[in-house]
Amino acid sequence: MARSVQVLGTGQLVDLSRRLRTAGGPRLRQNMARRVRRAAEPLHRELQDAVLTMRLQSEGRKRGRDGGTPRGGPSPTTRPFRQMLAGGVRLSVRTTSSPGARVWIDRSRIEPQARNVLNQINQDGRLRHPVFANRRRWVNQRSEAGWWSRRVQAGLPRMRAEVERVLGDVRRDLQ
Repeated sequence: MARSVQVLGTGQLVDLSRRLRTAGGPRLRQNMARRVRRAAEPLHRELQDAVLTMRLQSEGRKRGRDGGTPRGGPSPTTRPFRQMLAGGVRLSVRTTSSPGARVWIDRSRIEPQARNVLNQINQDGRLRHPVFANRRRWVNQRSEAGWWSRRVQAGLPRMRAEVERVLGDVRRDLQ
């Protein structure tokens, strides 16, 4: 899985970034960064919404060893699971070296025991995890494989076109 999406028109963006530093000043650079961010925000929101609404289908709840007691217990995470994962999908914009927009998964915002969950679901379409942190009892949950890749491929052309439009506008401002 591509852990991040980057829109880089390396030659054009680097050249434009240099010209911004010399001619445009901070106001023009901030304006360009804001517009590039706006171009990437729909994809960012779509990926976060996908995490929040992703269907995770379980194998079904099984009974305890005595045959009748349902299993359960407190959640091992301190935050709601889907909100935690969605909070890990980040957006960053740079106008200096290697300028562009980047949508990525920030693993530091996800709790340690869940850091590989989004990658695991994207690759296999399956989330294998211990039941309530019991390492002797594991379950599988199914979801759509390639959820990240498909959404990125669908959103990238629109994002690139918007960044090209922004670059054209900034280029006209510099002339």
